[in-house]
Amino acid sequence: MVGRSIALLAAFCVLLLGIYGWSLWTAREAQLEETSASTANMALALATQAETSFKVADAILSETVERVEQDGVEGAAGERLQSRFQHIAAHSAEVHGLFVYGPGGSWQVTTQAKPPQANNADREYFRYHQASPDRRSHVGKPVRSRSTGVMVIPVSRRIDRPDGSFGGVALVTLDLGFFGRFYDRFDVGRQGTILLALDDGTLIYRRPFSEDMVGTSIAGGPIFRMMKSAGPVGTAMLRARIDGIERLYSYRHLDGYPLVVASAESRDEILGDWRAGAVKMSCVVAFAIVLLAWGGRRMIHQIRIRESLEETLRTLAESDGLTGLANRRLFEETLARELARARRGGTGFALILSDVDWFKKYNDRYGHVAGDDCLRKVAAAIAAGARRPGDLAARYGGEEFAVILPATTLDGAVKVAEAIRAAVAELKLEHADSPYGQVSLSLGVVAGLPGAGPDGAWVEAADRLLYEAKEGGRNRVAARLAIA
Repeated sequence: MVGRSIALLAAFCVLLLGIYGWSLWTAREAQLEETSASTANMALALATQAETSFKVADAILSETVERVEQDGVEGAAGERLQSRFQHIAAHSAEVHGLFVYGPGGSWQVTTQAKPPQANNADREYFRYHQASPDRRSHVGKPVRSRSTGVMVIPVSRRIDRPDGSFGGVALVTLDLGFFGRFYDRFDVGRQGTILLALDDGTLIYRRPFSEDMVGTSIAGGPIFRMMKSAGPVGTAMLRARIDGIERLYSYRHLDGYPLVVASAESRDEILGDWRAGAVKMSCVVAFAIVLLAWGGRRMIHQIRIRESLEETLRTLAESDGLTGLANRRLFEETLARELARARRGGTGFALILSDVDWFKKYNDRYGHVAGDDCLRKVAAAIAAGARRPGDLAARYGGEEFAVILPATTLDGAVKVAEAIRAAVAELKLEHADSPYGQVSLSLGVVAGLPGAGPDGAWVEAADRLLYEAKEGGRNRVAARLAIA
């Protein structure tokens, strides 16, 4: 009997250890998968930013070449182009300088101070356009500006004479520091990296930044080797040739430009928290096995009581005491979570902000007790409009309410808003100080595909639309697509 009991206990402990080992492995893989998704999203954001910057340069060059080929650079035409250059440079953060060079390399129009005997005929991009009739933009290797000493990325186009012969070069230089400042906003850990490189492996920027590395070749590195086999987008655990650190890399090739961006986090840092947690949990499990002989049942009972209390406290902490809707804290947490989910999945998102019209006058006339009762009834009507399990109705503050609608188009959100407005009207709550004679609701609706902007921009956009609804006479819905 004693032997069987010992054997049963030993078998149970072995089973527990097996389950624990499997859970550790599963948690490890989940951590790697989560970071893989994070680095892939980061690479997408980096590629989008870089593509936008180079499209800006492309558009400037297209306009410049057209102006020069049609009007030339002499006299009033040159002065207009100079003025246009200065305006662009003042309003484009990524643009360092704009230039037009003659067929011999002389500086004709520029936003920068001309150095003595200025001539750029020796630059790689100039020689490229001299030799090639290609009319597309050319992204050159990073160089140091001769006018300011700043490291820049040259983006250039060929200018033709009327007979088709070479007539010079239009150049936009992008500030390398602009990309560095943007990349510094991303948290990739102490050993993580972000890089931007040309198709041929020429390194433009790498974080952590070292100017000595700018212009060096990483063509033989793991990213370019992987890109040859996996294509323009990929994620993998690779060991860097530069520093020998193993990282989880995600890279993307830019559409239409000879550029590659990549982000990576160190494998050791990714799994650091997991390892620390595994050590702590191993001690806990070992202690739990010792206690299983006499305290298992009580421990489970205590855990269940604690979880029940935590759930009760969580519910109280996330609910508005007057209306029973979600409070502002839960609203802000849900907004951040659903926007992040929409960005990852590329799905639509909508937000409604509403306000009880002339509520202060209602309180002044009927008293705060009646005002509280009015808010409870309005909140119930709003909650009825947020019908899907993923929707969230919340009291944003005072007489303001918000509704989060994941995976919803603008038309769908407007229908929900109009249904809420109609539901409040159907309450027929008397309001003698309203021109409508009863309590009404104004609503602002914003919807679209979330971009990389701050979450608070959605609330601000919905609040502006709510203000438009009020300015338009109240008791109405104002809606607009988000520009993200």
